[in-house]
Parts: sequence; structure tokens; C-alpha cells
Amino acid sequence: MMMKLACCSLVACAALCAQSGVEGTWQGTLDVGAIKLRLGLHVSKNAEGELSSTLDSIDQSAMGIPVKVTTFRDNALHLELPALHASYDGKLSDGGQEITGTFVQGVPLPLVFKRVEKLESLNRPQNPKPPYPYDAQDVAYETKGGIKLAGTLTLPRGPGPFPAAIMITGSGPQDRDESLLGHKPFLVIADYLTRRGIAILRLDDRGMGGSTGNSTRETLDDMAGDVVTGVDYLKGRKEIDAKHIGVIGHSEGGIVGPAAAVRSSDIAFVVMLAGTGVSGTDVLKLQGEAVIRASGGSDQDVAEQHAVHDMIFRVLRSEKDDKAAVEKMMAEWGQMKVNKSAPASDQAIRAQFTSVTSAEMRSFFFYDPAEALRKLKVPVLGLNGSRDLQVPPQQNLPPITAALAAAGNSDYTVSELPGLNHLFQKCNKCTVQEYAELEETFSPTALEIMGDWLVRHTRAQ
Repeated sequence: MMMKLACCSLVACAALCAQSGVEGTWQGTLDVGAIKLRLGLHVSKNAEGELSSTLDSIDQSAMGIPVKVTTFRDNALHLELPALHASYDGKLSDGGQEITGTFVQGVPLPLVFKRVEKLESLNRPQNPKPPYPYDAQDVAYETKGGIKLAGTLTLPRGPGPFPAAIMITGSGPQDRDESLLGHKPFLVIADYLTRRGIAILRLDDRGMGGSTGNSTRETLDDMAGDVVTGVDYLKGRKEIDAKHIGVIGHSEGGIVGPAAAVRSSDIAFVVMLAGTGVSGTDVLKLQGEAVIRASGGSDQDVAEQHAVHDMIFRVLRSEKDDKAAVEKMMAEWGQMKVNKSAPASDQAIRAQFTSVTSAEMRSFFFYDPAEALRKLKVPVLGLNGSRDLQVPPQQNLPPITAALAAAGNSDYTVSELPGLNHLFQKCNKCTVQEYAELEETFSPTALEIMGDWLVRHTRAQ
């Protein structure tokens, strides 16, 4: 009986202690519209009574993000994260179990943290775990412009030389695994294909991981040049069959791959995963509509989205100076009769307009991928998920097929895979928000289709 009373006293004390301060582990969900991000907060106090904290972005697998300033006075918590240009202000509840406040990163968003014993974790069963039946090497080389590109080369074991493929990431700064919302699709693909006898080179984009430079300052043509440099690097490796080096690109990478293959006769095959067949302006307009409708938006929401896109594209076509373009977009945005009830500051809107003036985005908007496809003679595999909202198959697969036929290409396969989204996950709601919720990283069916095609075209085992 005394032991039970003692235990009860300890539990009561622990609860009271926990409620009296902000130290501990907290979890909340940030609703950023297109996706929901689970955040973890760890607050601790040192011997001098000073508070410190770190932030985890669970769905992005970003752990231990440093918080530079942590203060707690009169039940009010204040956090500053200058590296993310973000801050948080919240109020601890009377019971000490919730912190209700606002997270600001350009746009102010409500965020409620709840006290937890342990943060939720991601389950990614497809992520490979060592020991691997192949070799993985960290590699690096330089482009002609002096940019260092770093990545991982996975090599099958046994007698070579082996066929090889360079993987090309989608838009925006990406690491070698194309990490997104806790998923690492390029890691999963590389593991599967290397086990089937194909060497895979996957690279950090410029400015990411071990690579130098800045990917947002690259045009699609620059990116194609980086791919050709990678092909030259592989040709110099004794383990690689120089006659069977190809490219595998996802999303924007599915545009860059064909462009590189037109420039280099050393590229023996092309795999397009959710690659586009029409201009970026056309893709983004239909993408915006598809995402809005999947989220329950109205015809008015779609019309307003189209109006904003048309304004952006018109300004970018007419104004080559980036700063002037942003000012024109801000001025036109101020006069547009669209729903502006969302709590976005002028600073946040300006940041979004600035992002679309980058060299990468300008070249993507106005590039016609069919031009390269009409010159492509090497074997091509084009795959797209039937539930892809970002690169809708009904818009892109027919022009890809038509362009390859116009090229006189005698060896191409273009397929729509049922039930898969833009990341080639078997989806349920098939919204962008669902990417992080799904445990599957890349459909085993899509992996097998790609693997079988590559084995047939590269003489891999």
C-alpha cells in the first residue's frame, strides 16, 4: 500500500512539475495549405536556469533544427529561428498541456503544440537498410564552370563493366535522394536498380549537400550540361559500360534528361518519370486547377488561380529584369479582384513573386519539351501516374507520344500507371497533402516496370 501511495505521489508530482513550466517535448501540426507538417519541439533548461530548444520537422525528416532564442515569461513562449526566417509566439494553457500560438515564416499560421512523451515517427518501410549486396561510394567531380557536384555511386558486385544511369531530380533544390516529406525516392530507386545489375549515380543539386553553386540560378540548359558532365565522369570509370549509360529523370528531371540526350551521343537511353510534354506555363495552370479541385475548391477559386498565373507569365515575358518584374507583379496583384483573405503579408507575397523570377523557373515556364523529344532517337520509357495532380497524364502523355513518333523513334514506351500520384505512390485521396501520410515511397509495380525495361535495354542481369 505504501508503495502504491509513493507511486501515486510521484505521478502527481511529475504532473504538477510538468504543468509548472514549458520544459519537455511538444508536438503540433502546421497547416500550410498544400500539405500539413508535423513539428516537434524540445525545450530544456540548464543548471543556470536558461532555456534552450530545438525544432523537428517530422514529415521532412529534419531533426534538431536549432532555435536561437527561447524565452518563457508569464506563460508566454517566444522562439526565434533566423536560419529559417521564422518565429513562434504562444501561450501555455492553465493545465500546462498545450501551447496555443502563431508560427510566422513570411505567412502567419496558427500552431498548437501539445505536450507528449514521445514524438510520432515516420514509417518508411522501403528505405534500404545495410548491409547492402552492392557497393556505395561517395563521389565528386567538377563541371567546366568549376562547380563541384557531389553524390553517391552504387555499383553492383561481380564482374563488370555495368550499365549505368544518372538520376535527375525535380524542380527546386534537392539532395541526392530527392528527399521530400520524409520520403527518399531516389534512394529507393537506386537500391532496387543496383540490385538488378545497374550502376546508379545520384547527385546533390547545386548548392545542396556536398555540391557547390546555386540550382535556382541554373536554366534547364545548364542542368542538361551538368548531366552531360556526369556522363563523361561515368565513362571514365572502369566499372561502367560506356555504351550503356542513360538518364532517369523525375518531374523537371524528366525534361532535363531528353535535353541532355539530344546534346550527348553518349546517352544510350532515357527514362522519364512524370516528365512533361507541354510548356511549364500550361503544366502549372492545369496543376493549380487539379490541386484546387482535389481540395474541394470552387470554379471561382480556379478562375482566380488562372488569373494570377496569367499575370505572372505575362510580366515575366515582358520584363527581363528580375527586380522590375517583382515590382510589376506586386502592383498588378494589388489591383486584382481575387480572394485576398488568406493571412499573407506583403513580404510573403513579394517572396513568392521573387521565387518565380529565378533562372530555373523562367526557363521552365517557357520551355517546350517537345522540341527535344522530336529529336530523340534513343530508347525512351515514359511513365506517369494516373492520379498525378502536378503533371496530369491526360495533358502530357499524348504530346510526349506524338513528339517521339514525329522523331521517327522506333523504340519508346509511354504508359499511364493506374492509381499512382506524382511521386509514384499508390494513393488513396491522391492529394498533395497525402504524400507525407503514405508509407509507400515508390510503387513496387513502377519499380518492376522500370527495372524490366532497363534490363532489356542494357543487358543487365
